Amino acid sequence: METSILLAKFWGWYLIIFFLILSFNPKRIKQIFSDLKDEKFLILSSFIAILVGLVNTLFHNIWEPNWTLIITLTGWFSIFIGLSLFIFPKQTVYVLQIINIKLIQLIYTLLFLVGLFLLNMAYNVVPL
Repeated sequence: METSILLAKFWGWYLIIFFLILSFNPKRIKQIFSDLKDEKFLILSSFIAILVGLVNTLFHNIWEPNWTLIITLTGWFSIFIGLSLFIFPKQTVYVLQIINIKLIQLIYTLLFLVGLFLLNMAYNVVPL
């Protein structure tokens, strides 16, 4: 359970910080899309996503139907995105380009709410 709490804090703070950065500077979203066309950025991004996903999954691969499943799915999702960017770079970038900015903002808002939920579970601010 200590690993779950640690990863809930990590992912919760990460998602909130990422949301705030993109909220105060929405040009970063467009910059990320344009940077994905650069092979060096794409390879580096895919390696980081795979690395973070693997570490998350190795330390936390709990498939119980409670809040800890969110952490496990986040790790597996990170591995999936990293592998797809590395193995199928053009197709993955194309799919990401199809998604428009408004849908990206909706996704980041949902991730912000997931971050708040994980932080609440880690710090037990509002008992559920």
